[in-house]
Amino acid sequence: MSERPLGGRIALVTGASRGIGRAVAKALAGAGAHVVLVARTVGGLEELDDEIRAAGGQATLVQLDLRNGDKLDALGPSLYQRWQRLDILVANAGILGPLSPLPHIKTKDWAEVLEVNLSANFRLIRTLDPLLRQSDAGRAIFVSSGAALARNAYWGPYAVSKAGLEALVKTYAHEMATTNVRVNLVNPGPIRTGMRSKAFPGEDPATLSPPEVLTPLFLRLASPHCTESGTVFDFKSGATR
Repeated sequence: MSERPLGGRIALVTGASRGIGRAVAKALAGAGAHVVLVARTVGGLEELDDEIRAAGGQATLVQLDLRNGDKLDALGPSLYQRWQRLDILVANAGILGPLSPLPHIKTKDWAEVLEVNLSANFRLIRTLDPLLRQSDAGRAIFVSSGAALARNAYWGPYAVSKAGLEALVKTYAHEMATTNVRVNLVNPGPIRTGMRSKAFPGEDPATLSPPEVLTPLFLRLASPHCTESGTVFDFKSGATR
């Protein structure tokens, strides 16, 4: 097998400046893809860009807050002007929001979690769908969470946003059934990330796996040879649904 199995392919990763997004972006670049790195903070993107280029990869930086709907909607047309297609989408960006009883959650906090974790992914689908269809093997991968099914107390906004995301992505997968686009979700499980430490401040990070353990799964789902679609892949258990 080629050392760069994704050579010549164009990938876009949201939330690329840290955590899972950063690890997946580096892996995609290492596999030969030109990676469009999307995040709110340009500093983290520049550091990642340096690492990718030092390893012989290629990247393009896009500083973008997913809450800015107008700029998000313009992403697809901007990419089309340069490449006319998108081969791989990794929609990783998300926020935890407040962990609190539902009656105590402020409207603005509820709206922000739903905006970033759900509505922004709808807008990504809408703006990038024409480009994924232009690919000979478009691949879209979204990041879910066990919270989508667990529905534990105090996790309301986050759990609702991820449950909604799964419904959104599975609907899109069904709509893509007769195309060359394959659409899936990954539930990473407990991974050593900033969001995890915020959610479980008393947990020892050393007991968790780093984000890099996820990259083989993401690379498989990003491959033109991937045939699965409309599936949630649970990394920890290896189960699918």
